[in-house]
Amino acid sequence: MFEDRPDRDAEVVLVGRSNVGKSTVMRELTGHDFSTGGKPGVTRQPNHYDWVSESFMFTDLPGFGFMSGVESDRREEIKTDVIRYVEDNADRILTGVVVLDGKSAVDIIDRHTERGNVPHDVEMFGFLEEVGVDPIVAVNKTDKIDDLDERLDDICDRLGLFPPWQQWSDTVAPICAKRGDIGALEDCLSERFHAHNRDDLLKFVS
Repeated sequence: MFEDRPDRDAEVVLVGRSNVGKSTVMRELTGHDFSTGGKPGVTRQPNHYDWVSESFMFTDLPGFGFMSGVESDRREEIKTDVIRYVEDNADRILTGVVVLDGKSAVDIIDRHTERGNVPHDVEMFGFLEEVGVDPIVAVNKTDKIDDLDERLDDICDRLGLFPPWQQWSDTVAPICAKRGDIGALEDCLSERFHAHNRDDLLKFVS
């Protein structure tokens, strides 16, 4: 179980599969480098980043799903811990950012669906909505996608959002974190902060 959560009354959580670039997104949001291990699944505890003077933090939750070299029981434990963390802190979480690898997300979702499983990404998006956390989908690695509009439409479709994706621009944010291109995500975060009457936090996403 995750421990040592800083005592902050507002939080943005990042969730997603291993190797989708969550730590890079976190670095771009905070200006702080969370060095990741060379292999997926290395992050087993949340990475919190908070400010001394602010009752607010960004939290990068451990990746879930397939991780090479990690036993399936351990993978399930991590996912359960992530879900429990969000449930326990839902009233403090202003939004949950589901980070996807834009290039592979649709294929992975379809593969799981064909096997009769609910894909983790779809499950997490729905779960955030269920616990009252308004989700944002950060579609990362857009530099590797040729037909971006079509890909974003497909992702919306898999998440139960009616395409075209542009009508969900307050929810779906195409980004390329490694190039520092996270403006669409910052715009979505700004909207969530404003909706929660927390305009004092806008300085963290501008």
